[in-house]
Amino acid sequence: MTLLHPLRYFRYCPRCGSDKFYENDTKSKRCSGCGFVFYINASAAVAAFIVNSEGELLVCRRACEPAKGTLDLPGGFVDLHEGVESALAREVLEETSLEVLSMKYLFSLPNSYHYSGFDVPTVDLFYLVTVKDGGVPQANDDVDLCQFIPIKELKSELFGLDSISKGVSIFLNKAEDL
Repeated sequence: MTLLHPLRYFRYCPRCGSDKFYENDTKSKRCSGCGFVFYINASAAVAAFIVNSEGELLVCRRACEPAKGTLDLPGGFVDLHEGVESALAREVLEETSLEVLSMKYLFSLPNSYHYSGFDVPTVDLFYLVTVKDGGVPQANDDVDLCQFIPIKELKSELFGLDSISKGVSIFLNKAEDL
């Protein structure tokens, strides 16, 4: 699948509405009417690796498109005016009902998240997360199943989103070092 550059979706200047909105460089458009320059930047997204004391990873099954029915990690987009750490704690709580106690940044990956006919450029930040003891994960929000799977049984190709699949592969290769 060939992805269109996200700026192709924007034909009119968002400031004045002019159709004289032209490519300025590879990541921006400029309006020749009002001079406004619009830059396309990546949205931030977060994903949590939650490992229990039995060496199992918490995985979720997506209840919505894209990649409905495939495995995923708890996580999602960072909201406006929200820090990455707050977003991760919020997303884990929303999707699994688990309370985050601590998190350790692991790595990031660039991604293109196809949603509503639009390819959203993202940077996905992956964290090793510790949750409050005794919590039982419950599928909520855009998740229809939460379960712990032994790390040794995981296969990255079962994760439907490209960057999550790549992230799980990286995690599995480094799991002994974490």
